Amino acid sequence: MRKIYHRIIQISGNVITIEADNVANGELAEVRSERGISLAQVIRLQGKRVSLQVFAGSRGIATDSEVRFLGRPMRLSGSEALLGRIFTGNGSPRDNGAALSDNMIDIGGPSVNPANRIIPRNMIRTGLPMIDVFNTLVESQKLPIFSVAGEPYNELLARIAMQAEVDIIVLGGMGLKYDDYLFFRNTLDAHGALSRAVMFVHTASDPIVECLLVPDLALAAAEYFATEHNKRVLVLLSDMTNFCDSLKEIAITMEQIPSNRGYPGDLYSQLAARYEKAVDFENAGSITILAVTTMPGDDVTHPVPDNTGYITEGQFYLVNGRIEPFGSLSRLKQQVNDSTRADHRSVMDTMIRLYAEFKETLEKQSMGFRMSEWDRKLLKYGALFETRMMDLSVNIPLEEALDLGWKTLAECFEPEDTGVNTQTLQEFWPKK
Repeated sequence: MRKIYHRIIQISGNVITIEADNVANGELAEVRSERGISLAQVIRLQGKRVSLQVFAGSRGIATDSEVRFLGRPMRLSGSEALLGRIFTGNGSPRDNGAALSDNMIDIGGPSVNPANRIIPRNMIRTGLPMIDVFNTLVESQKLPIFSVAGEPYNELLARIAMQAEVDIIVLGGMGLKYDDYLFFRNTLDAHGALSRAVMFVHTASDPIVECLLVPDLALAAAEYFATEHNKRVLVLLSDMTNFCDSLKEIAITMEQIPSNRGYPGDLYSQLAARYEKAVDFENAGSITILAVTTMPGDDVTHPVPDNTGYITEGQFYLVNGRIEPFGSLSRLKQQVNDSTRADHRSVMDTMIRLYAEFKETLEKQSMGFRMSEWDRKLLKYGALFETRMMDLSVNIPLEEALDLGWKTLAECFEPEDTGVNTQTLQEFWPKK
């Protein structure tokens, strides 16, 4: 039997403070007030002073309200019944389905011992040429999608969820507009992907503390399927900047000394604790993480993308509705490019080099320089490259994308123009 406390010594915003013994950080509590029972979570310990974030807000809570600690952190049902379900940021059903209570597991556990990790070596096919051909996604990789407000990053995540060759999709939404939540739900349902997906959705109108729980809930579900069922799990998170803003808001409420731009000093550790859950388990499945990070003011030096870049293994830049080839990088693509098809590296290097020359030609054209025959070839090539490779609506297998790359090169250049070695040209250059 857990002790019940009847004296709240401070109420600040949605944070209440009491004096209690034998309480752990992250532990849950029930707060009983005139409006009923509210769930709260311990977010700070200072001696006997315990601060709790009340999920539903502190309105109606008085200094004599009852607080009863549950002796456990937030838990999630570890069962296959999660598939096809949609939950809130506190793990409650959002889809009007039944609550799950079988095999409850703690969330927010430690990352995996490196001794039990396998070196990343398997490609995850997405059907998007800008990923599969040029910046391959590798199983157990952790990659952010850097973007700005207004870009179709949620549409990109939905396409990856529908097309990625993985066993399970776990989607975590943080601070989503209700329209974005409906878009994810309806899109996955219409394309038959919801049956292999689990969604944890925090909308902008939900309690702030639930936003902080979404990544931990999503990763706990991913760990369950990867370890207990040997599944390849892809975790999609949007938007980690909203997660960090929630950290910032709670830190301000707690009157913590702020760091860069008001964010808490442990921002790096908070992000790393989530991203480092990406792993290929020995003798089990894997967890791969793709997480949207919006950059306020398109500023990559903002604390959230800046800290993220030190943790992750590259990034995708989403600019003007396309994955930008120059800012994007998958640091693990070398692990798999040599085992896909013999011409993969040649197509990737040649097409990007020629696209860079196309960009230079565009600048010359905008300044009124006369276009040479080579410039006209580059202009034709650049237009075809953007339509056939960069458009996010393109959905083709890697092999077709590589063949389309050779076709595009052949339509614009002679073989000797490309700089590709003779042996590769003889094997892969399209025959007239």
